[in-house]
Amino acid sequence: MDGAATPKPRTLLPVEPRRPFGPRDPGDAWVEGDRGRFWGRFGSAGLLVHDPAKGVLLQHRATWSDHGGTWGLPGGALHQGEEALLGALREAQEEAAVPPENVRVLFTSVFDVGYWSYTTVVAQVVEPFEAEISDPESLELQWVRIDRVSDKELHPGFAAAWPALRNRLLRNRLLGNDLPGEDTTDG
Repeated sequence: MDGAATPKPRTLLPVEPRRPFGPRDPGDAWVEGDRGRFWGRFGSAGLLVHDPAKGVLLQHRATWSDHGGTWGLPGGALHQGEEALLGALREAQEEAAVPPENVRVLFTSVFDVGYWSYTTVVAQVVEPFEAEISDPESLELQWVRIDRVSDKELHPGFAAAWPALRNRLLRNRLLGNDLPGEDTTDG
């Protein structure tokens, strides 16, 4: 040997972006209790975006995430003191480039187990936009017709909530109801 360092083998980049390392915010943590384990120390929220021309915006979740490989809504852990509405809009912008000014909130639905809650914020597109993957939490984004959403392999929490969300969304569409409201659902 001539004393030269042996080059290290090259590491190939994974096809799928890697999971971010460590918590980025104090809210990025699991909470556990008698009803199970849930993501988001201060609760979580997601945005169900509906465009009458395209359908519902769904996120194909990264394989490293909880229930990875399933379809759900752009969303995630709330920051400390953050309102669920603002958290859902922030998460959808971070994960799918949804411009908050291009949607109008129709209603919210809350799943609450006492020590944790998930708020689904349902919004209507008022100005069309192109959704784009803007962080490593998505494999893909897709606009899916309302009647085809349940054809996807849905995240279990979203699958359980979808029938009621679908009915309320369709009812709002049929009635032309533009009034925001809240529908609290206990888990």
